[in-house]
Amino acid sequence: MEGYLGSYAVLGLVLAAGVLLFVAAFGANRLLSPARPAEPSGKRISYESGIDPVGGDWAQAQIRYYVYAYLYVLFAVEAVFLFPWALIFDRPGFGGLAIAEMGIFVAVLALGILYAWRKKILNWT
Repeated sequence: MEGYLGSYAVLGLVLAAGVLLFVAAFGANRLLSPARPAEPSGKRISYESGIDPVGGDWAQAQIRYYVYAYLYVLFAVEAVFLFPWALIFDRPGFGGLAIAEMGIFVAVLALGILYAWRKKILNWT
C-alpha cells in the first residue's frame, strides 16, 4: 500500500484483525462452554495444603508487619539515591556542594528513623 494513507490502511487492517480475533475467541468460549456447569461438593472451601480447614476464614494481620515493610521500602529506596551520588562525588565541581546536599539528605533520613524510634514504632512487642 503506497501513498499518504497507506500506512494508516495497514494499521486499520491490523486493528480489524485484532478485533476479529477477540470476537472470535469470546464467541467460541460462549458456544463451547457449558451453560450450567456442575459444581462438586467442597469446591468453594479454602485449601490448606490438603488438610481440612480449621477455624474461620477471617484472619487479621498485625499492622506492625506493614509498618516494618513500609519503613524498609522507604529507606531502601532512599538508599538507592546514595549510589549515583557516590559515582559523581569525585568529579570536578561536585565537592563541597555534593557533601552538603548529601549531608542534608542523610540528616532527613536520620530524623525519620529517630522519629520512628521515639514513637516506639520499631519495638516488636
